[in-house]
Amino acid sequence: QRLRAAVHYTVGCLCQEVEEDKDVQFSKQSIAAISEITFRQCEIFAKDLEMFARHAKRTTVTTEDVKLLARRSNSLLKYITQKSEELASSNMELKEKKKKKSSVAKEERTPGEQEAAVTENEDSNMA
Repeated sequence: QRLRAAVHYTVGCLCQEVEEDKDVQFSKQSIAAISEITFRQCEIFAKDLEMFARHAKRTTVTTEDVKLLARRSNSLLKYITQKSEELASSNMELKEKKKKKSSVAKEERTPGEQEAAVTENEDSNMA
């Protein structure tokens, strides 16, 4: 119910923006109809994404599943692909920063601290 209300609110906000930009009016009934259609389509998308992942014998929906879902809309597929690549590159940058920080931290440790860290890593690997 809360999700449906959130969709209705968001559709209402979007309709207000369109009203201002295009000088048109949306009735409350038309906003409600758009909201309902949007909510139902999102339910269909969610089920399709779940089925794509299940078909691939996975329990997690991936970006490839989302791209497959968007394949019929070239502009949407292009947008999703672009955003996916941006996220992947930013994730790689974050990983590189973490590696640099951890290597700098290792270099700054005293020999006794380094030995304790190695022992701790070995203990966690044994578990």
